[in-house]
Amino acid sequence: MKENLNDLITFLTVVQEGSFTRAAVKSGTSQSAVSQTIGNLEARLQLKLLNRTTRSLTLTEAGERLAQLIGPAIEEISTGLDQLADLRDKPAGRVRISADEYAIQQVLWPKLAPVLKDYPDIHLELITDYGLVDIAKERFDAGVRRGGLIAQDMVAIPISAEHRMVVVASPQCLQEQDFPTTPAQLLTLQCINLQLPTHGQNLPWTFLINGQEQKLRVQGQVIVNGINQVHQACLDGYGLAYVPQALVQDDIASGRLLTVLDDFTITFPGYYLYYTSRLKSSAAFNIIVEALKMPAL
Repeated sequence: MKENLNDLITFLTVVQEGSFTRAAVKSGTSQSAVSQTIGNLEARLQLKLLNRTTRSLTLTEAGERLAQLIGPAIEEISTGLDQLADLRDKPAGRVRISADEYAIQQVLWPKLAPVLKDYPDIHLELITDYGLVDIAKERFDAGVRRGGLIAQDMVAIPISAEHRMVVVASPQCLQEQDFPTTPAQLLTLQCINLQLPTHGQNLPWTFLINGQEQKLRVQGQVIVNGINQVHQACLDGYGLAYVPQALVQDDIASGRLLTVLDDFTITFPGYYLYYTSRLKSSAAFNIIVEALKMPAL
């Protein structure tokens, strides 16, 4: 097991070519280097492997047995390495990405759904997680988070524009309770909370007040752990909701939801795809990265 694999490959090349000279040409080295490699191998094994004369090259019994033993194994290793190269060159295999629910729904899926049609051998796993998961430890190929939440040692690629937050409520909800004109008034109103599964805490509502970001911890009858459930509860009239504008744009346009506190809402940075290494990844991962990249302006 401690034998140098390159020396064994050189030995097999000599056997297959039947000549030190031809083996040197095939290996891209000199005849003297091949001869020295075989001599060192014989010295370490303390066995003569080849009978060499000026006219012929034959295997000893030990050499013939060694060739029979290692030949299939070297071939199997070579085949295995070729198969690994296929993972790099052929768009196939599994790609696992961690992201929050909104990013999956609004950013990842619209861009990646067509990719899966074009590359049926790519298997995509989109796992919902609101925390800053250790993607290497949890065996993810990449994660998706807003800019500013990503460690500096990660490769980060922008994949979405900024997203503006809005506070919305159904017309019925606003008829049943006071219409807020300042963020502080939300503390006395029915609000729908999004609980972050990773932290077990409710998402704070962030506003821009006098040029400074301020976070509020609101209360209400309903707490859910998914942004789509927040959306539905808001449509059903169970309170005000703090959501990305793109999620509820159609509801705002149709009048199903009304916005409040527009002068105080904040715009968060866009999403980034991040991963751990700049080394060449699989062809499948590269296809995913290219599909998610923001188009050049």
